[in-house]
Amino acid sequence: MSSPQISILIAALGGEGGGVLTDWLGDAARKAGYRVQCTSIPGVAQRTGATTYYIELADSKSTNPLALTPMPGMVDLMIASELMESARAMQNGYVTPNRTTLITSSHRVFATSEKSVMGDGRFDRDRLREAVLKMAQKAVLFDMDKLVQESKSGISSVMLGAVAASGVLKISREIYEEIIKESGIAVQANLKGFALGYELTNKINASTEPQESQTPHKVLKNSKSVQQLFDVMKSKYPKESHFYLEQGVVRLVDYQNLGYAKRYLERLEPILALDEKVGGKPQGYKLLCETARHLALRMSFEDLARVADLKSRKTRFARIRKDLDAKEHEPLVVTEYLKPGLEEFCGFMPAVIAAPILKWAERNEKLNSFNVGIYLKTSRLHGFFLLWLVSKMKILRMSGHRFQMEDENIQRWLHHIDASAQISYSFGLQVVECASMIKGYSGTYRKGLKDFNRIIQEIIEPAIVRQEDASLEVASAIKGALTHSGSTIVPKEAEFKPIKFFRANKLSASDESVQNS
Repeated sequence: MSSPQISILIAALGGEGGGVLTDWLGDAARKAGYRVQCTSIPGVAQRTGATTYYIELADSKSTNPLALTPMPGMVDLMIASELMESARAMQNGYVTPNRTTLITSSHRVFATSEKSVMGDGRFDRDRLREAVLKMAQKAVLFDMDKLVQESKSGISSVMLGAVAASGVLKISREIYEEIIKESGIAVQANLKGFALGYELTNKINASTEPQESQTPHKVLKNSKSVQQLFDVMKSKYPKESHFYLEQGVVRLVDYQNLGYAKRYLERLEPILALDEKVGGKPQGYKLLCETARHLALRMSFEDLARVADLKSRKTRFARIRKDLDAKEHEPLVVTEYLKPGLEEFCGFMPAVIAAPILKWAERNEKLNSFNVGIYLKTSRLHGFFLLWLVSKMKILRMSGHRFQMEDENIQRWLHHIDASAQISYSFGLQVVECASMIKGYSGTYRKGLKDFNRIIQEIIEPAIVRQEDASLEVASAIKGALTHSGSTIVPKEAEFKPIKFFRANKLSASDESVQNS
């Protein structure tokens, strides 16, 4: 061994088998003749702190005491089950370029604080990857989650395979495989996961750059009619916009129907003409692309029917079962926590009925007074049937008050895009970007819409009247509105620095929320 002691730090999300991996590594090391000390530090709560495991090894002839906790700058092997967990380790000084081998998955499990901000709260994945390569002596980086799905194993076995192939520990592959067999835990699946992790790490070791597998986009609807709509779209619109338009069409067919997706493309025809008129071709039709992206999101606003539809899909239950590693014969109870309010119910009513009710509620500060807490077991027939019935309310969506209100707001927004882009291209782009403030439902939606309307009324409309470029003012106002949320997320444009702690974890079956993409 190169040093008397070898220190290993493992960071895993709850339920990912960090304890199992620690046991496997400890048992394998003992079988290979090491002295071993293992400790674990549980996270504060499910999403506010990582569960970490520390292993210290020494040669059997060494008499030096083994430590219980890691020391910054003294970790030989850092193992993380998710990219942000490796960032936590770098923040605390556990990954150093003169010593540490870092084994981490390249996939992301977004933290609550990333998902809850008004704007795009995701930490820049490319900067994380760059930091991993820069701050570790050696980095083994690949999508472990994909190998887990392929092998039907736990991520712990994939990480064990990566450790075995990394060469940090002088332990043979056969010993690791024996330990997996002796554990009796999903032996065949874990052996397969181990083999996949081992083989991919060997490939990475043989190359100069970490290899990452990319998951292709899966088209939700691939019917003949949708393909025909794609063909029409490709014949009318420039190729630079095809990706955004395809995503929008797929989303809106899934959200409502084919006719609604056609309406989406029709709304973009004037934007294409505008983009060509104001010289957008040399800029890659950016105005058209960004409008297409935001328009698809605005036309697929979240309502009760949308939430129920996503929560009652067969694919969702299959994903929950897979995430929990529940076999087909094992019982699974899924409880949905819903809290619809007055706005959600009025959204499906005709405007002539809903508008007076909502005006009265807003005037008397009663919008949040009629929220009804519902606990619905959708793994049982009656609970699922109720949720499925609510999802079918989408046939009422286009005749409801919410749809009419959203439709009018979209038309007004498109009009402002047209007027501002003719003043300056950058001004038009910033008016498009204003739509990023409108998302979610209930209080989040109201706050975003309020900020959006304020920027329109106080900055954009006066500038259009004066025929002045207000792109800088609008950009500053948008940034202020989107960052005024108390988030600790580091902005994407910032240089990588040690980041503040926040917990990254998967959505549970009981609290999954609908997110804008």
